[in-house]
Amino acid sequence: MLFNSYAFIFAFFPIVLFGFFLVGWRSTRAAAGFLALASLFFYGWWSIEAMPLLLASICINYWFGLQLTPQPGRSDAGRKRMLVLALTVNLVVLGIFKYADFFVGNVNEGLAAAGIAPLPMPHLLLPIGISFYTFTQIAFLVDCWQGKVRERSFVHYVLFVTYFPHLIAGPVLHHAQMMPQFANQATYRMNADHIAQGLAIFSFGLAKKLLVADPVGQYADLVFHGAHQGVAPGLFTAWFGVLAYTLQIYFDFSGYSDMAIGLSLCFGIRLPLNFDSPYKSTSIAEFWRRWHISLSTFLRDYLYIP
Repeated sequence: MLFNSYAFIFAFFPIVLFGFFLVGWRSTRAAAGFLALASLFFYGWWSIEAMPLLLASICINYWFGLQLTPQPGRSDAGRKRMLVLALTVNLVVLGIFKYADFFVGNVNEGLAAAGIAPLPMPHLLLPIGISFYTFTQIAFLVDCWQGKVRERSFVHYVLFVTYFPHLIAGPVLHHAQMMPQFANQATYRMNADHIAQGLAIFSFGLAKKLLVADPVGQYADLVFHGAHQGVAPGLFTAWFGVLAYTLQIYFDFSGYSDMAIGLSLCFGIRLPLNFDSPYKSTSIAEFWRRWHISLSTFLRDYLYIP
């Protein structure tokens, strides 16, 4: 169910938005649970086969988070071993599903050179959104280990991980950005200004996707597919193809990010900015700071600095 599909725009989103505030008028906890279930339905619409992995990841990481929290009787060394185990489990699962075919393929190249029969290719189905929900939960686990996490509601945690505006294409969320909003009573009260602003941002992102990314993407596909089939493009055709692909990548990804931000604002929940006009950058470092901001922030805070 794409954000730009009729099923999403005219059925799923209006029903979930109306239901969220209707349930929230009576119970904020029930409204959070309703939105979490709606998010799981949204994910299941994409890939019901990947649903067990998502649910298992949520339950296991929630348990890890409880064990990593500083408490009397828990040693720092024991908690650190638990953190290493939790990170290893997450990264191994991510690596298996994303790179198993690549790894086995390279091993088979070596086996073929040695005259040994190749290994069977696993051909694992890549679960959609696995990178986003894995990185989101890794940040949560590290913050639990550092004693920064105070919110312990399982319902809010499920919603934090599965929240449908960000689940498929980001941005990567941080619990400190989201948990206070889920706990805020005002989030569950309809705000006409938030809905109007959210729909405007969503429309802007939708225009990026439909009016820019898709048309220039068609041109880029013609150039690259032709090159793969042995049709050598001319100088200007090649350059236009590369530039079209460059624009397609940006307007497609940033358009989805804008749509996610707009959809979330309709619920009264603010997502972080993910792109800041990166092609205006005057250096590689500046481009890095402006492109996929939530991911670069995650890598800075949880990989580079540590």
